[in-house]
Amino acid sequence: MKKLRLGVNIDHVATVRNARGGAFPDPLRAAKLAEAAGADGITAHLREDRRHISDIDIDGLMQALTVPLNFEMAATEEMQRIALRHKPHAVCIVPEKREERTTEGGLEVAREENRLAHFIAPLREAGCRVSIFIAADRRQIEAAHRIGAEVIELHTGAYCDAFHEDRPEDRDRELAALRDMAAFAEDLGLEVHAGHGLSYETVGPVAAFPQVVELNIGHFLIGEAIFRGLEDAIAEMRRLMDAARS
Repeated sequence: MKKLRLGVNIDHVATVRNARGGAFPDPLRAAKLAEAAGADGITAHLREDRRHISDIDIDGLMQALTVPLNFEMAATEEMQRIALRHKPHAVCIVPEKREERTTEGGLEVAREENRLAHFIAPLREAGCRVSIFIAADRRQIEAAHRIGAEVIELHTGAYCDAFHEDRPEDRDRELAALRDMAAFAEDLGLEVHAGHGLSYETVGPVAAFPQVVELNIGHFLIGEAIFRGLEDAIAEMRRLMDAARS
């Protein structure tokens, strides 16, 4: 069975910093702690409004990390220029609305297939692995494959919401869709990642899918770090992922 990687999203360390201004807490320090705790990669979302991660944060991460950086971004010319300047290991294209508190759903690839195909082509030519953040939907997965993405990241938010809101029928339906679409994507030759809203309680069933090779988890880990420290929070997530996988 494929090794399951853990990508730690450090966006919300920057959220806390920006709530007051100044330099603390430092997202770069969080990234280095995550490395030490066993993270296989670091994820950072540079939003158009710079509400958390900043351009300077990306500069520092590119210089200091020894694990891959997964650069999350909207499909805009500005973000494309930044990605082409830095050339991170991976670029994950996500939907972005200015008024949303967090990413609310997967990218609509099928309706924007031509535009997105042209958008990601220079990124691939620059050596970045291109990932598309999408719902567990066959139509979107097929479109991601057609435009030349190498990776998809399945949005696990609906499953996690149903779990925590005690809606078992919805939970089971969402989990089945994730399982089936992970298998479908792998059959197309896509690498399969997953993330959004995962916690200690919800990670096991997703980690058990053999097609999924990476989970990207952030908000929960940063919140848990308040109580138990970041390294311990990550180590516990790693333990639960490995237990589910075995």
